[in-house]
Amino acid sequence: MDKVKAMQAFVRIVEANSFSKAAETLNLPRAALSAAIKNLEGYLGAQLLQRTTRRLSLTPEGERYYRQCADILAAIEAAEADFLGESARPLHGKLRIDLPGSLGRALVLPRIAAFRAAYPELALSISLSDRLVDLTQEGIDCAVRVGALQDSALIARPLGCMRFVLAAAPGYLARRGKPAGVEDLAAHEGIVHFSGRTGRPFDWELDTPDGTRKVAVGGALAINDAEANLCCALQGLGLAQLGRYQARRHLESGELVEVLPGVRPTSMPVSLLYPRGRMASPRLQVFAHWLAGLFAEDRDLALEDDRKFR
Repeated sequence: MDKVKAMQAFVRIVEANSFSKAAETLNLPRAALSAAIKNLEGYLGAQLLQRTTRRLSLTPEGERYYRQCADILAAIEAAEADFLGESARPLHGKLRIDLPGSLGRALVLPRIAAFRAAYPELALSISLSDRLVDLTQEGIDCAVRVGALQDSALIARPLGCMRFVLAAAPGYLARRGKPAGVEDLAAHEGIVHFSGRTGRPFDWELDTPDGTRKVAVGGALAINDAEANLCCALQGLGLAQLGRYQARRHLESGELVEVLPGVRPTSMPVSLLYPRGRMASPRLQVFAHWLAGLFAEDRDLALEDDRKFR
């Protein structure tokens, strides 16, 4: 049994979630693929896949073996790339990416055609969500996340820094007046942005000449989505804390007005997360560097210091 080919077949089946689809991409008969997995399971002495007429799922042993196979195959691909050179053969395979919805729609997806043109043999599976995904269990190669990161077995690399602005529609300010200082915010209607994971509202953390201050925002409208937050602010429903990259064209057009320009909301780091050892994959390397370039080019998302993505 060719162990590398068996691993490749197993990984392709898991990625396609189908014996038939995997057989098509490998240009093999479905029966040959079934026999290969049966031989692999016999060699390992463990069942890797649970098969029914409607579903295909990994056993606990299969999940562990899949992660190990993915890392081994990525290391082989990286070793070959070192010897063959980047231009010797095109990058191929599949890359699974999870992006925050607002960042994905505003920054990444409008430019994804350029990446596809540079790497046409590389298939991308992009999910847009703000939920806490398990990269290893869900087979995701990398995820972009905003904010301080919890302790994790994942590797985190800095991509950028999200800057915020306090803003409101001119109609709201005409009705309620413009706050002159941080102490005036309590008297205003705020659009409350709460966590979709925990349900807790996010306080506004403001960098003032007297130090950092936290403001608990009050209001009759609570939103758990950044784009919905912007939409409500544009309708004059209250003051909002918005990502500058989202708000800037509305600020330039006058649809929104910055309030307290001398007080800056605390910025938040943006990181690329990936399982340990996965950066050895040339597929992930090229995407990560392309993504870092997008952040570096955006004045409202670029890193605040001279750290370089490596």
